[in-house]
Amino acid sequence: MCGIIGYIGKDNSVERLVEGLRALEYRGYDSAGVAFFGESGELIRVKAAGRLANMEEKLKSVSGTSSSHCGIGHTRWATHGAPSDANSHPHGTAALQLVHNGIIENYAGIREELTALGYVFESDTDTEAAAKLLDWYRRTDDSLTAIARLTKRLCGSYAFGIVFAGEPDRIYAVRKDSPLIIGVGDGENFIASDITAILSRTRRYCQLDEGEIAVVKSDGITILKDGVRVEKEIKTALWDTEAAERGGFPHFMLKEIHEEPDAIKKTLGPRISGGLPDFSGEKLDAKALTEASRLHIVACGTAMHAGLIARELFNRLARIPVEVWTASEFRYCDPLVGKGDIVTIISQSGETADSLAALRLAKSKGAKTLAVVNVVGSSIAREADSVLYTLAGPEIAVASTKAYTVQTSLLALLAVDCGLRRGILSEADARALTNELSCRAPEAVGEVISRAEELKLLAGRIKDSEDLFFIGRGIDCALASEGSLKLKEISYIHSEAYAAGELKHGTISLIVPGTPVIALCTVPELVGKMVSNIREVKARGAEVIAIASDIIAEADATLTLPQIDPRLAFLPAAAALQLLAYHTSVSRGCDVDKPRNLAKSVTVE
Repeated sequence: MCGIIGYIGKDNSVERLVEGLRALEYRGYDSAGVAFFGESGELIRVKAAGRLANMEEKLKSVSGTSSSHCGIGHTRWATHGAPSDANSHPHGTAALQLVHNGIIENYAGIREELTALGYVFESDTDTEAAAKLLDWYRRTDDSLTAIARLTKRLCGSYAFGIVFAGEPDRIYAVRKDSPLIIGVGDGENFIASDITAILSRTRRYCQLDEGEIAVVKSDGITILKDGVRVEKEIKTALWDTEAAERGGFPHFMLKEIHEEPDAIKKTLGPRISGGLPDFSGEKLDAKALTEASRLHIVACGTAMHAGLIARELFNRLARIPVEVWTASEFRYCDPLVGKGDIVTIISQSGETADSLAALRLAKSKGAKTLAVVNVVGSSIAREADSVLYTLAGPEIAVASTKAYTVQTSLLALLAVDCGLRRGILSEADARALTNELSCRAPEAVGEVISRAEELKLLAGRIKDSEDLFFIGRGIDCALASEGSLKLKEISYIHSEAYAAGELKHGTISLIVPGTPVIALCTVPELVGKMVSNIREVKARGAEVIAIASDIIAEADATLTLPQIDPRLAFLPAAAALQLLAYHTSVSRGCDVDKPRNLAKSVTVE
């Protein structure tokens, strides 16, 4: 979950490292650090707990920064050891410095062995054990051999960037189960956790695969596997610097919500032909999906909530039974999956550790796998049998918004396609739904986004609350889970989502006078039931905000949604919930884009 950057080239490496770390802070912002070669070729390390600015302040008093042309940097999301200067990366010795993304599972035993050999540990991290074991191997072996020995000894996940004293003309990189790319520039080259860190310098890159060791110099890159040189395809990123910048918006989250209408169009447009879904241009086994005995959707967090929406859509539009799993649980419950089943993995980054492990488990059991991801060539995309890319562009804010919207839109189109193939939907109904998805849905989302003042007023009603409930029925129950997550992760208001009919089976005991309840009412045939539930919480003193297709007289306030096919009303409703969370967070003075304790790409268990 940490961010890695490395630079070697003609420019000042410290400036390039700090620039890259700013772009990577969304991956972790508990601490930051750099290691670079000084004017005399010595390794200099500077690191500090807290935001990147703290480390930058330390750099001002360090000599040698202006003459450095090679170095590595790191921004941390703490796993082993609290955020502190000592636990910050890089770690190492006078002979080497190392940055790490991932978790070393057998670090405790390694640490004991090295302590017996006379090593003294300065931190609580698993990374320091790897760095000092590498130092031990380097005493007798050359750098490449020492790195190869290290990788054979480690259990867990890692992406390493390494510099060795006496080798100021190169950076070494190696990975297993954690992402790492090599950026290709003009007289300069990079290593990075993802493309956003280097977009201001180059859009050309190659992906480092598991077991490969990269030797990165300013004038070339050598990649080896088991000592044999590997030729890599140089790719060009579709994103540009502008896409990864705020563009005048106060926060990335608000910018990304505003990008949702276009993101829906970009994602769905290439998959529609003649007014109907058309996935013929994809690496997708449509026949296997249509004939699947069961569809399993596996994901984490917001992506899992997108899966809950998809379950309702596939059940209703295609009559395919669907189970939705949290990836971390799927791995350990011996799931009943096998031949004839489709396991769909949803992940924005395509590198989510639990989801990647779930994909591998599903394949080992003989199931077909389908990836729905945003990052081309990511680990999940490469390993799945089929892949559908969501063309959302970069999402920088930690709280996911447009990724969720395009995931649900794309899965809705896939459900329409399956429903038509299975004879559940008529061609006329499939055409109508496809038109609503591709044309009306982006418009409706845009209309909600334009109602900022109304949403700010609603945020004002809940900003001082410490507890809040979201309720809904049918697909609104699935949407409530995402609304609750979005609010709690960026505003720190404790909120829970419930099937509206379940409140009276215990949880209604928590409703006291003044408790806010967000009631989702987009399913026409269930509005009457929802009104009954609203009356139940109102009788206990709740303050109810309804998000509905029509005015709900029983609520204290209603945000009325634009008209759209009720089966797709979750799309403008999702935008409303995202903006409600956003404005609530802003009004409470929270750090919207970097909420406490969170990171964007979860590459550890």
